[in-house]
This record gives sequence, C-alpha cells and structure tokens, in this order.
Amino acid sequence: MKTETKAGLYRKLPSVDEVVRRPGVESLVSQEGLVAVTDAARAVFASLRDEISAGRLDEHGIDLALSGLDHAVERRLRQALSYSLRTVINATGVILHTNLGRAPLAASALEHIRETVGGYSNLEFDIEAGERGKRDVHVDHLFRKLLGEASPEVSTIVVNNNAAAVLLALNTIGEGGEVIVSRGELVEIGGSFRIPDVMTKSNAVLREVGTTNRTRVSDYERAITEKTRLLLRGHSPNFEITGFTEQPRLDELVELSRKCNISLMEDLGSGALINLDALGVTGEPSVLDSLRAGVDIVTYSGDKLFGGPQAGILSGRSDLLARMRSNSLFRALRVDKLTYAALESTLMAYVKGDHDAIPAIRMMRLSKEEIGRRAEAVAGKVQSSSLSVEVIDGESVIGGGAAPSAVLPTRLLAVSTEGVSADELAARFRLSTPPIVTRVEEGRVLLDLRTVFPEQDQDVIRTLIQIAS
Repeated sequence: MKTETKAGLYRKLPSVDEVVRRPGVESLVSQEGLVAVTDAARAVFASLRDEISAGRLDEHGIDLALSGLDHAVERRLRQALSYSLRTVINATGVILHTNLGRAPLAASALEHIRETVGGYSNLEFDIEAGERGKRDVHVDHLFRKLLGEASPEVSTIVVNNNAAAVLLALNTIGEGGEVIVSRGELVEIGGSFRIPDVMTKSNAVLREVGTTNRTRVSDYERAITEKTRLLLRGHSPNFEITGFTEQPRLDELVELSRKCNISLMEDLGSGALINLDALGVTGEPSVLDSLRAGVDIVTYSGDKLFGGPQAGILSGRSDLLARMRSNSLFRALRVDKLTYAALESTLMAYVKGDHDAIPAIRMMRLSKEEIGRRAEAVAGKVQSSSLSVEVIDGESVIGGGAAPSAVLPTRLLAVSTEGVSADELAARFRLSTPPIVTRVEEGRVLLDLRTVFPEQDQDVIRTLIQIAS
C-alpha cells in the first residue's frame, strides 16, 4: 500500500467529537459519562490507525470498520468498565483453592459487612464511654469464648495475613536474639514465601537444629544459649516427610520452654477452630489443642480452615500479645473494618455452634452420597449425543496448604466430547459466563460439586448444554 493511499485512509476517520455526538453513541454518554466514552472512542481509533499503518486495512476494510464504529466503541467501553475481579464457579473439588480466593465467606459475614461498612461504624469508638476505643475488642471477646478454656488469660490480635503474624511475633519476641527451629520446618510455600526470609526481616537470628528428616528435643536443648529468645515450631503446610523421620512431641517442647523460661511459638498456618477428625481430615491440630498443650503463641490464617477472611491471627499469653500490640509493626500490619466485620460474623457462627453456616466447613461435611445425588441430577439434564457426561467416584482435597494428605470421597461429573481435547473443553468451561474452573485427568474434564454452591448447579447445567450444542 502506498503512503498516499494510507494518508487517504487516515483522512476517512472522523473526529472523536463527531463520534460521541452520533445518536448510537450519545446514549452511551448518558449512561456512562462523556469521559469514559471518549476514551473508548480514542482507543478504537488508535487500533484503526495501527491497522492502517501496518497495511492490514484497505479502502473496503476501512469502510467496513466505520460502518460498525458505534458497536466497536460500545465493545471497547464495556471492556474498559468491566471488573477484573470476577465471580467464578469452583468445580475443582479443592475447598481452600488459593488461586480462587481460599475460603468463601459466610452469608452472615457478607451481611455484616454490608451493614457496618456501607456507613460509619464504631470501629474505634467506645459508644458507652463516648471516647476512642480499640478495634481489637470486636473479636477478642469472641476468641476468648472459644479459646478461654485453655487459659483465662488467652488474648488474640489480628494482622493482615499469617506471614505478617509470624513477622510480628518474631520481631517482638526474638529481635536481637536467636530463634531455634528445626531444619525440617524451614519451608517455602506459595509465592516464594520462606520462613528464614521472614525471620531475617524480623531482625531475629535463625538457629537451625536437627536434620531435614530427624530432629529431637535434645537438639533444641543443646542449642539454647543466653541469646535464645524463642523456640519455634512450624507446621508443614504443603507436604509431608515420610519414612525415617522424627520430630519432638509438642509436650516435650512445652516442658523444655518452661524449664528454660523461653517462650514457645507454634505457626499452625491453617487455623482450625474445631476438631476435624470426624470429617476425615486428620493430622491438623486445632488452635485450642496447641493452647491447651501450653504453647505461648499460636499463629494461623483466617481464610483457611478457620473459614473466614484473609487475616493473620495470633492467640496466646496476654502479656506477650500486649507487647505485640505496642509494637509499631502492629499498626503497619493491622486490618480494616471489612476484615473485622467478616471475622466477627464467622466467630459468631462458631460460638453458636452453627458450623454449617461457614461454607468451607459445610463443604467438608458434605457426604459422598449428597454430592452424588446432585451430580446425577445435573447429568440427567444434559441430553446430547456429542457430549458424554458420566458420574464417577473421586476425591476432593482441602487445599490452601492445609492437610496435604487428607482426601474426601466424592462423586464427579466426567465430561468428554468427540474431537475436542480435554484441555480445550476445560477452556470452554473457563470462558463461559460465569467462568467454571474444572480439573483435567486422564483425558476427561472433571467437575466436583463439593465446591460448587447448590444455587450454581443451574449455571453448570446451562454451560454443559451450551457446550453440547
């Protein structure tokens, strides 16, 4: 294409002002505002100029593009004004799916957020005294109800995630001294988060003891010096070491900490508030178990087995928690009113014993038979010769760095179609509205309704029918 011809094509483009005054675009201006529509029109013209410059548009092509200009502006506007963070349907069977936001919030938590955050609240105001209050009080008294049987002196504070909780505790208690930890617990989890790196940032000195697979309480005892400030016990979140292994029992570490007058901290990570053995989730100590055993400080997440919002929670001796509360890091790491509202509501469900109100706990409690009935109902609504939808046995997992070896029996929808690969089929589910995230195994797409809310079953059926047609 000659340069003169390109110049002629450029001259065919109307001005942005002309476009926004066109009847088909004026309605968009009244709905979304002049600025947003103008930006969308400029973006469309920029794309057209690039096409002309690259020689991909001739005279016929530019006429065709201009005939659909109103629609092009509207499409670009909708793209620009659409939210990036979207609802998805989690059909993977991974209950605490880190990439999908971990624990979904209880309906009561969403309502409490709406009630208290839509306007003003008493976040840091003592209504009775008429003076400034502390935001901790909204959840500390509920934590005391749930954990108080371990010790009447137990206290709890909240920061923005469990890494922050570990950082705050190590900095408050261990700064300038040594923290003893087993080599087998120096883990790296998602996002390249490493315990040694956090310890370095806390200005505490790491003192490794034992070996990767075997550490005894005597290793801790031999490592204690006048510089020792803390004994740290970690919980392996994403893996298990099996075979020739040994780790000190918790009661042994508690006894050593008392004998040497050195605080003991346990990083539980997952933060179960109830015993999960009856649900088939074994090997996950609860926060109460650790405190009952005599651990001084327990750190854990709010959005894992706790079933609430993202938060880092520290529970334990009130004197140690008071020191952390006065640490300047605490203000930098503290959480906002949305988190407190969601935490308070989730804790209230625990206090009432209404565990099914917490979605993550309810999903764990679902039986294979319940899930199977729903799966059969969904499969029965899809009649197609081109799409195979079969109900088979399978397993759900906890995820989110919790109970790495625990599996829950379930029933799965196994979907396949002639001439389409499983990966392509999974992509079609993801590109549906709303997106459905599945898993692929042995050449089939698998959907586990354990992690699909019952009211979303109709979305799954509609998507299956669309794919089949």
